[in-house]
Amino acid sequence: MARPREFDRDEALEQAIEAFSEHGYAGTSTEYLLKAMNLSRQSLYNAFGDKRGLYLEALRSYVASSLSEYLQILNRSTSARKAIEQLLSDVVDGPARTCLGTHAVCEFGRSDPEITALSETSAQTLHSALERCIARAKADGEVAIDIDERAAARFFGATLSGIRVAARAGAPADVLRDIAQMALRSLG
Repeated sequence: MARPREFDRDEALEQAIEAFSEHGYAGTSTEYLLKAMNLSRQSLYNAFGDKRGLYLEALRSYVASSLSEYLQILNRSTSARKAIEQLLSDVVDGPARTCLGTHAVCEFGRSDPEITALSETSAQTLHSALERCIARAKADGEVAIDIDERAAARFFGATLSGIRVAARAGAPADVLRDIAQMALRSLG
């Protein structure tokens, strides 16, 4: 008879997300994960397979949660421009220094097909939502009529990534806010 798990899997996964976000995949040892997650080696392997399996599950969970938050911001506001402002503000004021999704792209680039596919799917989903939001802002007269929605969505996707990378590099909040404000000016 198998023994029941004696830990909260979601809580352990959250601890793994924090560890990988802070130190990256290569910089997070299995020993560090075991301490952070308060698990035995066997429990980690039984629950998540190996370090790579844990990392992929942590990354999928993090990306899904972050993307869900971003989509809610873009879809809940009656003003599309305000939604974009709120999204930028949340990224600037949120945990940008420890964004696991951005860290995965920086650490792996396109060398890992599973991580690349996850990153591309997430980026495309956000891009589509930004494009719809910008089109709505344009239709409502909140942005310049000559704004190209597709190009603007790409620009804002790159800006969000740039803010996260700048935050990781130690840029202070006022610098990140300046980047966000310059991006908003591009909407006219």
